[in-house]
Amino acid sequence: MYHTWMRYFTPSPLHHRLGLVCLGVGLQHGSLPTVGPRTLDHHVAVVISAGSGWYRAADGRRTTVTGPALIWLTPGVPHHYGPDPAAGWDESFVDFTGPATTTYTELGYIEPDRPVVPLSDAAGARAAVGRIARAARRGNPLLEVETGAAVHELLVALRRARADLCPDGDPVLTALARDAFRPLSVAEHAARHGMTPAELRTAVRRGAGCSPKDYLLGIRLGRAKELLAATDLPVAAVARRVGYEDPAYFSRLFTRRVGLAPVRFREQQGRAVPGGWSTRVPDPEHPPTIGARPT
Repeated sequence: MYHTWMRYFTPSPLHHRLGLVCLGVGLQHGSLPTVGPRTLDHHVAVVISAGSGWYRAADGRRTTVTGPALIWLTPGVPHHYGPDPAAGWDESFVDFTGPATTTYTELGYIEPDRPVVPLSDAAGARAAVGRIARAARRGNPLLEVETGAAVHELLVALRRARADLCPDGDPVLTALARDAFRPLSVAEHAARHGMTPAELRTAVRRGAGCSPKDYLLGIRLGRAKELLAATDLPVAAVARRVGYEDPAYFSRLFTRRVGLAPVRFREQQGRAVPGGWSTRVPDPEHPPTIGARPT
């Protein structure tokens, strides 16, 4: 026996320009029928929360699937999969497409060459699927935008839930972030970790979806923006604090990446307050509110 619920959508060309659109969502469990062999023209994330089954690739290789796990179905790739007949599995799926899938693939969030991905926990992904399912109510005027936004959330949740990544942060990335403001080259960062530059590039690409240079640059420029917005430090002092001894080079780099010169950014974003900005991250469940004013 099995239970199946699903909805399918047809977003307009305008919605496709948002980058990602949801084409369908489903929640099912039990001894479900096998899927395929078939080939699709879009992506599908199949989240197996519990149970076990199998996946067969185009070359005939059969892979065991044990929940929690993710099955990636990518455009143009033949596939065939299903749960074990005796035990079944608990499955949710989301069909999606859009130009942003190319970038998510380059960043490593979507892995066409790795169709079966073990997960450490499916709760975050199931929560994102649940938001799509709730948005799928008949007559929802925000359907396409709401479900498309949830697909972005789903891809992030699946990346965070990968069993081969540390949920508390990759130690290499943590160390790079700690040393980001030191004037070290990528080769010197690699040597500090007992790695070759190529090994460091592989580790950072796997954990952050970008090169070590871009990872460090993002941290440096983020901190530079904070200093420019929250302090009156000269640009040269800001440059030194984020690891650049040459303020002219820093200004050129900042302008090229941000689109504004540091001085212009400060003019637009300056938020200097007495005592400086708070370093405490607000609780998203209980955000700060304006207290009652005395009468």
